[in-house]
Amino acid sequence: MENKRHISPWAWVPTLYFAEGLPYFIVNTISVIILKDLGMDNGSLALVTSLIGLPWLIKPLWSPLVDIFKSKRWWIVTMQLLMTLTVALLAFTLPDSSPFTWTLLFFVITGFASASHDIAADGFYMIALDPGKQSVFIGIRNTFYRIAMVFGQGVLVVLAGWLERHTGSVSRAWSLTLAITSLILALVSLWHLLLLPRTDDDRVAGKKDLRTVLVEFSEAFVSFFRKPGIWILMLFLLLYRLPEAFSVKLLYPFFSDPSGVGGLGLGKEEFGMVYGTAGVIALLAGGILGGWHISRQGLRKCLLPMALSLALPCAVYLYLALAQPSSVWVVGGCVVFDQFGYGYGFTAYTMYMMYFADGPLKTSHYAICTGFMAMSMLLPGAVAGYLQQWLGYSGFFVLVMICCLATVAVTLSVRPRIPASYGRALK
Repeated sequence: MENKRHISPWAWVPTLYFAEGLPYFIVNTISVIILKDLGMDNGSLALVTSLIGLPWLIKPLWSPLVDIFKSKRWWIVTMQLLMTLTVALLAFTLPDSSPFTWTLLFFVITGFASASHDIAADGFYMIALDPGKQSVFIGIRNTFYRIAMVFGQGVLVVLAGWLERHTGSVSRAWSLTLAITSLILALVSLWHLLLLPRTDDDRVAGKKDLRTVLVEFSEAFVSFFRKPGIWILMLFLLLYRLPEAFSVKLLYPFFSDPSGVGGLGLGKEEFGMVYGTAGVIALLAGGILGGWHISRQGLRKCLLPMALSLALPCAVYLYLALAQPSSVWVVGGCVVFDQFGYGYGFTAYTMYMMYFADGPLKTSHYAICTGFMAMSMLLPGAVAGYLQQWLGYSGFFVLVMICCLATVAVTLSVRPRIPASYGRALK
């Protein structure tokens, strides 16, 4: 694991995970806002933006390619350069209105490049650092991924809103915002081209035999579906987040649509501050509390309270749809409450995936779990917009609340199977 020259992990771990997070939020969050701003209806919007998230669902299927061809360092730098190019092309081809053909194509390419980058970056982290340093930097990598989350969902949205006010053009504002984003990705790509370590283990990993990799992949896939309780696990992964899966693609349309059609009539700057900044900070705080709670009480004891915390705060959106308050502070308070509860409750979801994946092939099994996690968002999200158009915002959020029953049901199904001590920190 020796590098040709010593490069401190501080020089590349923070930037690597910022670069992992930013394109993800461009494809999965910024795309919703851009397409809505350019006039796409809610039904098509939710369907299209769910489908362009497909790369994260199927990335386990092509992850062996990252092991077979080239090194993980090569994949990281190449995918970052590709994302730089596609985001730049998004900036320079953004239409004033529909059609969205080129826009959607570049979002899809960015998505596949980002998902491939995820595979390579996570693998490189484990190759380039020994287990001790992996533990030391796990908090650093998570922090910078979350910084990318705030930057993508908050700063960029606020910037686009500010530019729209000063240019008078939605497409011009987003073109400038995406051009700035592309420049940031270009600088990060250059940084990693120069400073990402070159390791012997990475060069070996990049020359695995095709047959060996495919056999390993097949064994991991088959053994995953032979695990006891697999059907209950799949139901849990698909239904635990059902309320959020239905609502998440419709939040920006709900916030931005005028009150005459049931929306709140907020601008992008308010949405970026309320949801993309304050909401994200609350989400992270809830996640920290959730991790601490599980470490004290164990996953089984925490699972039901966390499920309720994830599902029930969705009621704030029903309240907002019915009351339509004009105060940004009231709206912001509701969003913070919901996102804190979601962050707290989501901790149990990730912890249960770790529990189920544990074993000799835990890395591969966890990757398969994340595929089901992506599917749990894609399938409901694809039809959510059409349901909202049919039911209106108030009726739609009533449906979201009904989905909370599914969250509780699957939680009660898996809870007895978890050892009482799992997740509890040793004293």
